[in-house]
Amino acid sequence: MNAPRSIAEYLEQLRAALRGADPALIQDALYDAEEHLRSELAEQPERGEAAMLEHVVGSYGAPDEVAEIYRDQEIRIQRALRPPPLPKRRSLAGRFFGVAADPRTYGALFYMLLSLATGIFYFTWAVTGLSLSAGLSVLIIGLPFIVLFFGSVRVLSLVEGRIVEAMLGMRMPRRPVYPTQGVSLMRRIGRMFTDVHTWTTLCYMWLMLPLGIVYFTLAVTLLSVSVAFIGAPLAMMFHNDWMTGLYVNHQVLVDWGFGAHAPGWGDAIAMCVIGIVLLFATLHLARGLGRLHGYIAKHMLVPRTAD
Repeated sequence: MNAPRSIAEYLEQLRAALRGADPALIQDALYDAEEHLRSELAEQPERGEAAMLEHVVGSYGAPDEVAEIYRDQEIRIQRALRPPPLPKRRSLAGRFFGVAADPRTYGALFYMLLSLATGIFYFTWAVTGLSLSAGLSVLIIGLPFIVLFFGSVRVLSLVEGRIVEAMLGMRMPRRPVYPTQGVSLMRRIGRMFTDVHTWTTLCYMWLMLPLGIVYFTLAVTLLSVSVAFIGAPLAMMFHNDWMTGLYVNHQVLVDWGFGAHAPGWGDAIAMCVIGIVLLFATLHLARGLGRLHGYIAKHMLVPRTAD
């Protein structure tokens, strides 16, 4: 590989050396490298890019060396952050109830509960920002506002990525896309409009509202029903009219398909068993939705240019 003569060439060689790695890792590596190279150039501008790169390759490392360092570091970090492996359960019951021992299950469940608030915020921010950008575009303050709005969208994308990585375990970028250097304001705005990543991020922010409603509704409804069913024996113990919603002709009746009858301890225990099964089924659903949403976030929030 030829020695790079410019920062752009160095970054292109680094991208090529990282080909096949996680797109989030590539974005982080490119940001760190460009920040370091430009800070070196800013400290000694008289040296020029070629002379600076010749010096940096000896200290910071050649593109292929930096790529190898990032790959090794990523492996060590992922091993350190990965939760302890769960024991393999061969029985159906073990696999079904073993979901309670997976930390990612609770992260996904909490994300489902949080998603309603974040979904409302993201949707409101995106719709309001686009509306104001369109309305102010004819005024002199329109262009600065558009730049600030698109910049805030990228910041929120990074914040959401950290939430997704922490709760759902999906590797997301830890560095933003490095700002374009030496480009006029108009060209920067034009690139923001033509950048696919800008629009996929906005689509994600719009999509989070319906997804947040669905996630929150499923989590609250299923958890509430599960806990209510599990608590049926306690209700039976402390209150004789524990199923007041099933009154018929001033009598409490239940019907399991074998005829209506007054509820007893057998009914309470049956409901408790159903509640336990429903609770663990809810945990499986939460973990599955968490994995699915992690892939959605990865696809929509990581720039295509990082592939």
